[in-house]
Amino acid sequence: MKVTFLGTGPSHGVPVIGCSCSVCSSKDSKNTRYRSSVIIKYENNHLLIDTPPEFRLQMINNNIHRIDGVLFTHPHADHVHGFDDLRRFNEIQRESIPCFASSETVKNLKNMYSYVFRGGDPYTSSPKVTLHSISSSFELNGLTINPIPIYHGKSLILGYRIGRFAYLTDCSQIPPDSYKFLQGLHTLVIGALRYRSHPNHLSVDEAVETVNKINPEVAYFTHMTHDLDYYQLNEQLPVNIKPAFDNLTIQVE
Repeated sequence: MKVTFLGTGPSHGVPVIGCSCSVCSSKDSKNTRYRSSVIIKYENNHLLIDTPPEFRLQMINNNIHRIDGVLFTHPHADHVHGFDDLRRFNEIQRESIPCFASSETVKNLKNMYSYVFRGGDPYTSSPKVTLHSISSSFELNGLTINPIPIYHGKSLILGYRIGRFAYLTDCSQIPPDSYKFLQGLHTLVIGALRYRSHPNHLSVDEAVETVNKINPEVAYFTHMTHDLDYYQLNEQLPVNIKPAFDNLTIQVE
């Protein structure tokens, strides 16, 4: 199974509008971050997690021509506002795309994109998706997917475990009952917003502590602000933890 980081940035992205800090001014691609998303490739299937605002560019940059399913973590703008561009994959594949999310996220998607779900405008092209509300493990094209409840501030959102891979973006705390889904991981992806604490996200130190508690073979940080320079952070982290960067592809055993 291969995982490609389509974006590793926070809600503002990096560079941030109007900012001239060293990271935002950097010409190094590892300090340029689209909003966070990954795509998981297994056999001939492509499973996407979230559709951020740069979704169209992420697909073009990584030469992705097929989406077999979408997992949504939560309904915030930086994770869903590329939703409309799924329609291009309908045109290519000539089929509806299954999408999976919590009941709260399903409700929000139907409100935000009411034109998609109210019966359709014959003069407007819109995505053709099949929304599934999930609360427990399910199968998609032979792959078992386990939704993992995590906290994003006071909101309960979803992370996902697939095989020995888990993706926990926008995490501020993991409920005790969710740790049982995170045992025996090869690869953990977890959000680490910045060095300073934040009410809705793990800081770098908090993320390191959480990684140590879960004890995967390797972990990658995502959803990182412009406070974090890739190279400085990489030098500071333990050897089994790395900052991810846009377009990085990793192999998960």
